[in-house]
Amino acid sequence: MEKIIKVFIVDDHEIFRNGLKLVFSKNKEIDIVGEAESGEEFLQLMDNINFDVVLMDIKMNGLNGIETTEQAIKKNPDIKALVLSTFGEEEFLHQIINVGAKGFLLKNVDKETLFSAIKLVHEGQNYFSPELLPFFTNKFINPKNTDEDIALTKRELEVLELIAEGLSNNEIADRLFISIRTVDTHKNNLISKTGSKNVVSLLIYAIKNKIVSIAP
Repeated sequence: MEKIIKVFIVDDHEIFRNGLKLVFSKNKEIDIVGEAESGEEFLQLMDNINFDVVLMDIKMNGLNGIETTEQAIKKNPDIKALVLSTFGEEEFLHQIINVGAKGFLLKNVDKETLFSAIKLVHEGQNYFSPELLPFFTNKFINPKNTDEDIALTKRELEVLELIAEGLSNNEIADRLFISIRTVDTHKNNLISKTGSKNVVSLLIYAIKNKIVSIAP
């Protein structure tokens, strides 16, 4: 039996929170263990509630989702935040990734995608809505590297392709018959060579430069 994922919802719209709770009530793998209508309330409650993933709205009264996520991660670096956004808020998304969020998705996402995103983030992976990719290609990538031919080894390309498939470090290690430490080394080399800031920006770089592709 799979472990139940405990989710905390932070959103200043009660109707939206109630809608999420209704959706999750029909999923036996996810349990809503807490909710807050503001960033300040979440920061007060987070130490007293055991949760695995926090769903964080960007625009809220008082502290916004970026500020809340940043402060929460400073208190507990292991927090896994998945940010919910709407079209028109794309300018904030690069900031939320920079402060340490594990991913972002649109609020109009279907429930299957929402469940999948939560599972991926819970497993330590990143998730980002493909629809928002164009808004990030110029935000994360170091301009000095985009026009240069970057020499990636065969193994680095293999690791990059598996990252794009959504595999975890353990799964990549098993697939390529290498150690997890070696996977981490290849990831760090890829991030360094491409001038990326993290795995999310690495994937954006790889997609923009047609090194890998993501199936629709």
